[in-house]
Amino acid sequence: MKETFFQVIPVRECIQVLQGFPPTPALTVDLEEAAHMVLAEDVAASEDLPLTHRSCVDGYALKARDTFGATESNPGYLDLAFAIDIHKPPDSGLKSGQCAKIPTGGCLPEGADAVIMVEHTLEMGPNTVEVRKSLPPWENVMLRGEDAAKGQRVLSAGTRLNTVRIGLLAALGCSRVSVHRRVVAGVISTGDEVVEVSRPTRPGLVRDVNSHALAALAGLSGAKVRRYGLVRDELPLLTEKLALALTECDVVLMSGGSSVGSRDHTLEAIRRVCSGRVLVHGLAMSPGKPTIVAAARDKAVVGLPGQVTSAQVVMQVLMLPFVAHLGGAGDAFRVGWNRFPAILSRNIASCQGRTDFVRVSLEHRDSGLPLAVPVQGKSGLLKTLLKADGLVEIPENSAGLNAGQEVLVRPLR
Repeated sequence: MKETFFQVIPVRECIQVLQGFPPTPALTVDLEEAAHMVLAEDVAASEDLPLTHRSCVDGYALKARDTFGATESNPGYLDLAFAIDIHKPPDSGLKSGQCAKIPTGGCLPEGADAVIMVEHTLEMGPNTVEVRKSLPPWENVMLRGEDAAKGQRVLSAGTRLNTVRIGLLAALGCSRVSVHRRVVAGVISTGDEVVEVSRPTRPGLVRDVNSHALAALAGLSGAKVRRYGLVRDELPLLTEKLALALTECDVVLMSGGSSVGSRDHTLEAIRRVCSGRVLVHGLAMSPGKPTIVAAARDKAVVGLPGQVTSAQVVMQVLMLPFVAHLGGAGDAFRVGWNRFPAILSRNIASCQGRTDFVRVSLEHRDSGLPLAVPVQGKSGLLKTLLKADGLVEIPENSAGLNAGQEVLVRPLR
């Protein structure tokens, strides 16, 4: 008789297990290849950014004290000393009572400590500028080193490189960066009742939703995805396919066959390939109770529920941050990192001892936080996910949530 075990653990303990897997190794890549990858080491500024005081606007560089008291009805007048070329710093400085025409991004001349916008001036002739506004020191000026001072840490290891951070690295002259290699995620779908999407179906058969949906979700977290297709629920076939996937991937996601049914060979295949290192088989979580986590050396194998909605909820809650963690993201599992507040529309009951993730839709109002409306429907129906905008977590020590309560909504991806 096939040996099984099924001992649920809290979600927080499963997260601790997942955090024990190491991130992918570091490699150095050209900056144009680094978008959405995660830094493997801190980055310090090699120079001040900006290198010198620069203007934020088109206007006139001047001494702020020369504008004190100037208004539309009581303007001041300054001598126009010279115009500044954006391509090089000015050769001359400013004396009291003088100004210099300056473009956006131009370097301030010696002695200038503010820039007045051209809209608040009027050229009275070739050598005189009328000033119609008072300025405080450093108004409309980007100060030397204001973005980054030389030697300052500007980005920390574990930071994902979005477009803004890529721009900062480019401004600092970082043409190559050390990042974690992209995670390779394998997806295997199992079950004799599952058929390819292109095939006709009949009662008793279902099309392969999981491998497509799970591959798409893994890709959203930055992974390269390899799909290994459908595998019949036969132990030799599952063992062979899983062993192959582990040679090519950092994590393998298997959907179906994670329960303790007599026809489910996923657990035994995982045990054989992972030398018995099954770390989790059962979560105090709804949906997602029959989830498996195993280790083959430093690589992870995750057995997900076969039910399509349950598998997708586990992916949203645990696997997206896990793949991000494998990719080096330092805040992958940080509570609240991608949640926003809403007001619950009605009471929701729960069972203490497990963490529930309730699908909700959002109704935006003219004022205040949006309403989080629990989605009605049987748990296995795809439309409960289609109608949902996010998930609301009911903690394991809670008997439920109350209408009117502020909750945090995890948006569905």
